[in-house]
Amino acid sequence: MKQLWQQLENHLSAHNPELLADLNPPATDAQIRELEQAIGLQLPADFVACLKIHDGQKGGADYLFGDYEFLSIARTLDAWIFWKNQSNSGHFKHEEVFPEGGVKSEWWSFAWVPFAYNNSGDYLCVDLGPDAGGVVGQVVSVWHDDGARKVKAKSLSEFLEKQFGF
Repeated sequence: MKQLWQQLENHLSAHNPELLADLNPPATDAQIRELEQAIGLQLPADFVACLKIHDGQKGGADYLFGDYEFLSIARTLDAWIFWKNQSNSGHFKHEEVFPEGGVKSEWWSFAWVPFAYNNSGDYLCVDLGPDAGGVVGQVVSVWHDDGARKVKAKSLSEFLEKQFGF
């Protein structure tokens, strides 16, 4: 993870210094533990390693992941709580879901941890509770108004490698 981030930071330094400056400092161990306690799940090692390099973006520059902003732990938890509350309210019980293999057939799963947001209600999540054929830590896309649930990568590390071509 450190090598991926170093390559990305070098690239941003040369091609988009504003985005590099928009990245937050590392998350603390206490912040990461608080997130894990709040969601009741342990985060994958590569996600923890990523957060220990940068705790998301400040939100004042381009989005790091194409159309998606890299969320801080605080914004990740806010998004997770929002989706949890919507799910608990029964808001999604009649929504039709079209999951890709390895993703549970749910509109929202408490085991999905949002880490990127497109400001239109859609998220990229680390999946900590995949369906049969899936992998713990896979990255899935979750749309607010469409039941398609797709695997974008088998891990956050793989997602970053695909995203940035390193």
